[in-house]
Amino acid sequence: MFADTIRITAVKTLVVNAEMRNWIFVKVETDQDGLVGWGEASLNWKTRAVTGAVEDLEPLLLGKDPRDIEQILRTLNKHSYYRLGIIGATAVSGIEHALWDIFGKSVNLPVWRLIGGKVRDEVRVYTHLGLGDMKSVYETFDPSALRDKALQVVEMGYDALKVVFIPYSHYTVDIPSRRHVGRMMETLRDAVGEGVDIMIDFHGRPASVSAALQYIEELIPYRPMFCEEPVQPGDTEALRMVSERAGCPIASGERLVGFKEFEPLFQQKALNIIQPDLNHTGGILEGKRIAAAAEQAFMGVAPHNPNGPLAGAAALHFDISTPNFVIQEEMSGAVPWYDDVVSTPMRRVGSAWQVPYTPGLGVEINEKEAAKHPFKPEVMHTLGAVLADGTVVDW
Repeated sequence: MFADTIRITAVKTLVVNAEMRNWIFVKVETDQDGLVGWGEASLNWKTRAVTGAVEDLEPLLLGKDPRDIEQILRTLNKHSYYRLGIIGATAVSGIEHALWDIFGKSVNLPVWRLIGGKVRDEVRVYTHLGLGDMKSVYETFDPSALRDKALQVVEMGYDALKVVFIPYSHYTVDIPSRRHVGRMMETLRDAVGEGVDIMIDFHGRPASVSAALQYIEELIPYRPMFCEEPVQPGDTEALRMVSERAGCPIASGERLVGFKEFEPLFQQKALNIIQPDLNHTGGILEGKRIAAAAEQAFMGVAPHNPNGPLAGAAALHFDISTPNFVIQEEMSGAVPWYDDVVSTPMRRVGSAWQVPYTPGLGVEINEKEAAKHPFKPEVMHTLGAVLADGTVVDW
């Protein structure tokens, strides 16, 4: 048993290079022997900025009771004075995960019990081509390679997968590009059959509503589960126009920070599925607020998560306790030594995570093993987002 009064004594970061991405683990220590919490604050190409943000926020946490999560979040957001943006919000998210981990451990309960309890018996998940290999995810534009990689995912037991094969685009779409997208989708559907759901991530590449709709027209005959981020985030009206005309569900939200950035989507009913990233949008508690508002706007929730294992654990507890949850993105086993560095509560049976009952988030970190994979600069995939005439476009 732990004392009635618990105080935070330190907040630290541990960076683990997972080959194509750095994982930023956040460790919150307390004055109780053995009571620490772990969270994740990974943000691609911003590793040093986020670890610096966590260090800057640490003085606001020292001496606080880690179970006063709402009060701590108000302190982190309001006493920073300037709005935190994606870097600061990611740092806060990782800290918040760790606070829930401590809370659960302190009362010997899994986090999902503390945030609403269980509303489902398993959590449906999907993954990407290459099972997390970033080159496969972002650089598969050949139909035969697409087919082979998709079949590998299905053979692993998944009944849903997501692909990124929309070309780097501008304001208009040429006929060959449209036809290529159609061929890719036809190949994919023929390979996996109708029993596997397919999601297409546009990555915000089209620079206009008309360009997005032209690509969607090619995909519709093959019944996508949803098309994701067909236009850049932030333009609610453009997203609403796509959703109204698409003929299939539209999803977005991974790059939005906090409830306030999601609110216009709910007010205009601008899409069908929201995709908050609990690693970036402020944490689990903010995610629950977003999900509740989405439910009132007749929207499902499919949390974004191409991040590391602790982000996955946080998403698992969120999904178990969220009524309008649809499906969860995941990248477990993204590197061969995954299980040497971290043990997680995610146990997959077929295409579903099972419900864990271990206290807290259920994560254990082997810091000695983690030290074998120190920080490295990540691969800059974005450098390829250039058209033939030299125009830099959205990645």
